[in-house]
Amino acid sequence: MAGLRVVVLHGAYGGPDTNWFPWLHAALEAEGIEVWRPRLPTPKGQSLQAWFEAYDLAVEPLPVVPTILVGHSLGAAFALRLVERAVEPVAGLFLAAGFVGALGLSDYDTINQSFFADPLDWTGIRERKGRVCRCWAGGNDPYVPLSRSQHVADRLGAPLDIVPDGGHLNSETGFNTFPQLRGTILASLSDMAG
Repeated sequence: MAGLRVVVLHGAYGGPDTNWFPWLHAALEAEGIEVWRPRLPTPKGQSLQAWFEAYDLAVEPLPVVPTILVGHSLGAAFALRLVERAVEPVAGLFLAAGFVGALGLSDYDTINQSFFADPLDWTGIRERKGRVCRCWAGGNDPYVPLSRSQHVADRLGAPLDIVPDGGHLNSETGFNTFPQLRGTILASLSDMAG
């Protein structure tokens, strides 16, 4: 699928080589899809501005092609901010364990604060989120209550798939592959092309 890029965005205290990100990269690359996993500064130096700068440094030199954003945890909130500032719609938006606002977790809320300092432009985000948008949440997420992921899905007008024992959809709960996400991205390619 030449001419399509998937950008995978990790969360706070995370990195591009954690969880199911390397697996998804390999699985999509095997289908001929270009995948980028930028490293975003966390927890030291983490801020929305620092993440924009790191993202732009990694992605702006690349040729402009239709881009699918995949975000996990705070990476989902960052994906929303990227869509919010975009001039043109993205090709698709896929969010796992997404949330907006403080979670009541001191280790996270302080470093995540700048991502939520300004309210999101949900109308603009819905206009530029692309033709295909889907959200996932673990039914027993210890960090992000299901209602918080549901709120994001509702604001996007997107379906929310609940993974019963998925936890935070990370390797902490053995979530090292994400076949549902891979399958949805591949199935959506015809929707994006049409």
